[in-house]
Amino acid sequence: MKIALINENSQAAKNETIFNALKTVAEPLGHTVFNYGMYGAEDKASLTYVMNGLLAGILLNSKAADFVVTGCGTGMGAMLACNSFPGVFCGLIIDPTDAFLFGQINDGNAISMPYAKGFGWAAELNLQDVYRKLFEGERGLGYPKERAAIMAKNRGILKDVKAITNKDMLTVLKEIDQDLLKAAIAGEKFQEYFFKNSQDDGISAYLNGVLAR
Repeated sequence: MKIALINENSQAAKNETIFNALKTVAEPLGHTVFNYGMYGAEDKASLTYVMNGLLAGILLNSKAADFVVTGCGTGMGAMLACNSFPGVFCGLIIDPTDAFLFGQINDGNAISMPYAKGFGWAAELNLQDVYRKLFEGERGLGYPKERAAIMAKNRGILKDVKAITNKDMLTVLKEIDQDLLKAAIAGEKFQEYFFKNSQDDGISAYLNGVLAR
């Protein structure tokens, strides 16, 4: 699985801590982690939590990533931004129990975490425990197990509803504020990681044009 990490500006100084915790857990399980930044508070390309959601939408809809790990100070803003885009199903995850239940019941493709609120002593251990609950074993098995079938049915209904209520991602990219879009994809590693992994020619071609402007 390709896992993308995205940090916004207020918590950019914690990128290395978050990235190392994610790699420590995910890579031994056979996953690959791509760090889309921000890498530090002084980065030229500055991301807001709204841009985090836009990037999550781009990466997941193009299949450049299979799963997105993001967040902000409380985790709520980034979660709301992610869920405003088509094909993104993002949960607010604070502790390992949240991670386990989200993985088994909702089986979404993105999480948002609080990197300021409650991020204190041994925070990196909580991060690692969260990632283990998310990425070890099979997700979507249901909890409790006897409700697995109805949970799977509800996930399918939600996906169908979102497909109706949201435009497709390429249309979103064409209609969204182009300055916001260009700023969101201006990160140091975006072009290196995205174009190598994207499986959607339409999204890739459009973003290539945006970057060339």
